[in-house]
Parts: sequence; structure tokens; C-alpha cells
Amino acid sequence: MAILYLTEQQAWVGREGDCLVVHVPERNEDGSVKGKRERKMTVPLFKIEEVMVFGDITLSTPALASLLEGRIQVTYLSKYGRFLGNLSPQLSKNSILRLAQHTAHANPCQCHTIAQRFVTGKLRNMRTVLLRYQRSHQDYQIGAQIETLTQCIKAASQTGYNGTSDETLTVHEIDLEMPGEPVASSSDRMNGLGSLLGCEGAGSAAYFSVFERLIKCGWSHGFKKRERRPPTDPVNALLSYGYVILTGQVASTLASVGFDPYIGYLHSSRHGKPALALDLMEEFRPVIVDSVVLSLLNNRQLEPKDFVQELNSYRMTDETKRLFLQKFEERMQEIIVHPTFGYKVAYRRCIELQARLLAKYLTGEISDYASFHVR
Repeated sequence: MAILYLTEQQAWVGREGDCLVVHVPERNEDGSVKGKRERKMTVPLFKIEEVMVFGDITLSTPALASLLEGRIQVTYLSKYGRFLGNLSPQLSKNSILRLAQHTAHANPCQCHTIAQRFVTGKLRNMRTVLLRYQRSHQDYQIGAQIETLTQCIKAASQTGYNGTSDETLTVHEIDLEMPGEPVASSSDRMNGLGSLLGCEGAGSAAYFSVFERLIKCGWSHGFKKRERRPPTDPVNALLSYGYVILTGQVASTLASVGFDPYIGYLHSSRHGKPALALDLMEEFRPVIVDSVVLSLLNNRQLEPKDFVQELNSYRMTDETKRLFLQKFEERMQEIIVHPTFGYKVAYRRCIELQARLLAKYLTGEISDYASFHVR
């Protein structure tokens, strides 16, 4: 089973028997469509786990019906990777889970406990990325930020729910990953999470302050700090693109387990924002997306010509996006030992296991949700 990424603009997808047939228009050198000539690619439906559609691509009604009948989710993104939404098969019958999810959302103490697990998992995995580099390249500055992250993890683990109304918060970093969304005020995400978000913010700042020191690509990449809208250098363009792709896949997994992806605990729940997907994604961002970005750059698979500069922002070329998706998929299929269960699984399966652990915690089958972190 694999993810089908549809990235060729003006492509048309139909169905023939038990297969999807992708019709891709031939193009002239200037990128315009070359008359009616096209090439066809056939993909058996039984090999598809999910379909991700980027931009101006048409799926016929028979093709969509076959995907939904096969319980295959379709995720729609803009040409540049902005998450637009999902077309899901019939909603999971697990209404008990969704009731438990909403009940926990309305309980500030439980909401804090769950958010705390997501934050500590993220910070631990950020520290792991730095530790892996530090083992082979002794760097004083990276060592100092590893210690900062250690302190942030400890502080985050000791925070408790604080329901006072005098908290003031800065905008949560992932709230800025959703282009086109209005930025919420601090009051939208107080909910007693002020101290926890402070630990997360300090840890993320420490991590990204030395992220450029992990990059050895041989050309001036321009990364100094995390910039989201717009990405002001190639590295930020890669990170933002990867985070949005990961969000879509996590949202699909949550829906398949039976969750409502739009009701979260760490991220504020707003119209059109997959808050729970953003929550769960926190644990996986450093070890999936950040690792893919570092691998592409440090293995010198990318060059400045693979990016387009537009005013004060950078974006990837179509070829660069295809390469990124290829490496992203390879990372998702990489086998590791799950930290809770102790057996070997792919990263994609780890995301599902974490969703199922959260479901068991919310429905009372287990007493705690164990965050995902690797060593």
C-alpha cells in the first residue's frame, strides 16, 4: 500500500476496471499544453492507501466513487502545498470516541494533560535531532541548546493547568502554518496553557537557533530562523511544505481511526483548522520533515536553481517538489522500533498507533497517553 501523489497540473484521473488511469498532458518547452497529446499511467486501486491532490487536477466521479468504496481518503492541497481539506469515506461508526474527544476538549485539566504530552514529545524529538548531529560533530553552540531543550522538557513536564485569566500568550507557532487562516488572539488559546506554551516556544527557539549549523549543503541557503509566511529562504520553503504535507496525512489517519480532526487540545479549534492533526503532528515534525530536509541538503541533492525567488519569498520548482515527496515517502516507510510497543514498524504506522493510543486514553481503556519520541 502506498500514497498516490498527483502533482501534474491539468491532469485528469479516470477509472478503468479496478485501476485508476492518470492522463497527463504533454507540454511544450514553455510549459503550455501540447494539443491533445497525453501520456497515461495506470495504478491498481488495491495498491493505493491514500490520494493527495495538488492543485488543478480533475478526478472523475467514477474514480472518486471507487476510492470512497475502497475506503481510500482523498486529500486536496493547493499547487503550493496548502492544505484545503479531505474527501473521506463514510464517517467511522465510532461515535463513542468522538463523544469522548469532545468531553475531553471541554475539560480544561484533561485538555492540558493531553497538550502536555504533545509538547514534551515534540521537544524530546527536537533534542534527539540535535543529539544525533552532536555525536559526530562536537559543537559547543548545539551542546548549549541541547541543554536548553532538556530544561524546557523538564519544565513542560512539571506544568499544571492554570485557569487564571491574566495569562498573556504569543501566537502559537503552528497557528502560523495555516495560510489563509486569520491569526487568533491570545485569548483564543489561553485555556490554562500559558506556561506549557512558554516551554514549547523556548524549546523551539533553541532548536531553530542552531538548525543552520546542521546544514552542510555547500551553498548559501540563507536560513537564520524559522519564517513561515512567507518562507524567506529555501530551507524555510522546504520546512513549510513538509509540515503541510504531514498535516494532511495525520488528518487522514485520525479520521480513519474515528476522530474529528478539527477538535484539538494544544491548538485552538477554529473553522477550517484541523487542530487535532496539528496536535499529533507535533511529535513527528522533527524526526520526519526536519530529517528529510536535512538529508536532501546535506546529501547535496538540491541546489539554488531548484528554488524560485518571488519578491521576498522562496518556493520550490515542480521538480523539487516531486523529489521532496519521494524522499518524504521513503522516510514515512522507514522502519523503527516503536518506543511504547517495542516492535518494528514504519513511521506511517507509528502515526496510526499514536492515534489509537490517544483513542484508548480518551475512552478510558488506558490511564495515560504516552507521547512518541525516538532516541
